[in-house]
Amino acid sequence: MRQLDLSEVMAIEEQSYDFPWTKGIFSDCLENQYTAMLYEQNDRILAYSVSQFIVDECHLLNLCVRREARGHGLGAKMVRYLINQARQKDMGSIFLEVRVSNMPAIHLYDKLGFNEIGLRRDYYPDNNGREDALLLAYEIF
Repeated sequence: MRQLDLSEVMAIEEQSYDFPWTKGIFSDCLENQYTAMLYEQNDRILAYSVSQFIVDECHLLNLCVRREARGHGLGAKMVRYLINQARQKDMGSIFLEVRVSNMPAIHLYDKLGFNEIGLRRDYYPDNNGREDALLLAYEIF
């Protein structure tokens, strides 16, 4: 992902979330050299992710698939690629937070071998106040 991709990324982000990341958050991630990946097909962004590698851990911060491209395994493909990257960089674990109401994402992460290790109360903004997040981890062997 590069700065010039942010207009299209923002269109996907805003279509996908009630409380999307801002363009400034994406820009800061790029400037701070977080790992920001795109899945493109026919010069069109279908999915993206943003991760941070710190010492021996990876934190998946954002993963999103364009609404009309969902259900075709792109989210799984992106996470598997991240797992391989983390393995190559000798990371011990990958961590992420997911809304407790996001059952498709929870199912995806469970299928890929992530385990629930905690709960972050009132982590996400919600239309009715705040929503809890599950803290998930994937141990790299």
